Amino acid sequence: MSTPEADLPLATPAPARRGRRRLNGALVVGGLLVSVVVAMALLSFVWTPHDPTLVNPTARLQKPSAEYWFGTDKFGRDVFSQILVGSRTTLFVGFVAVGVAALIGVPFGIVAGMAPRWFGELSMRGNDLLLAFPALLLAIMFSAIYGGSTFVAMVAIGIATIPVFARLIRSGTLQVMNTEYILAARAAGMSPFKIGLRHVLPNVSSLVIVQSSVGFAIAVLAEAALSFLGFGTPPPTPSWGRMLQESQEMLWSAPRLAIFPGMAIALAVLGFNLLGDGLRDRFDPRMEDRR
Repeated sequence: MSTPEADLPLATPAPARRGRRRLNGALVVGGLLVSVVVAMALLSFVWTPHDPTLVNPTARLQKPSAEYWFGTDKFGRDVFSQILVGSRTTLFVGFVAVGVAALIGVPFGIVAGMAPRWFGELSMRGNDLLLAFPALLLAIMFSAIYGGSTFVAMVAIGIATIPVFARLIRSGTLQVMNTEYILAARAAGMSPFKIGLRHVLPNVSSLVIVQSSVGFAIAVLAEAALSFLGFGTPPPTPSWGRMLQESQEMLWSAPRLAIFPGMAIALAVLGFNLLGDGLRDRFDPRMEDRR
């Protein structure tokens, strides 16, 4: 379908518009924030100022200094070292939750989009039932059955996120299936499996990338909430959510104990959300033209 000339940004040539989409602000800022989280996680494998799990009663509640950059908590543990090591949990959380959701939701969405209409509609109704089930409640149930751990909680979050991937990918698959090259592939006798693998999956991969970035942010928030409630990462493994929970009783006397992990969670979530927003603009030129 042709685009009316009135809707085109006449003052900006096409190459410049493409460059602007590649370097939009959300993508740059989100990429930088996510890179910081990744750098912190990698750094924590080779160096931390102090042992993040070492309890030192003689150094409890120390204020930020040259020795303890972010101070110490009520157990004498170095807060900065816990922030560094906690970034590993953040990335692990995202990879497990998004991995589970994508590995199941993407194939399911493609099959639902390529199958007869009645099967697709029926599968989406079942998808809606799972979507209506609260993710945190599912994670709490899994923790009660299998024991509280980061992996168990994130598998539950991933399962609860499957419907989002499935619905999104089915929508993209339906658009791809209406194209002429799919009709040509069918006329050439190509099997549905090969059509899905060679034509549908590459064309919906941008949707998977964008939703994965958003899913990372959701997983980080979910893990923080579960750890705050005591169903997430068990001690002594550092976790930003549990650091918030342990700082409750000292919000007035030592607010920094809540500020530092809270800022870490906020910046990580902001980074993944901005990255997803920027990737959406990058892969969908229509979004950029509306700005």
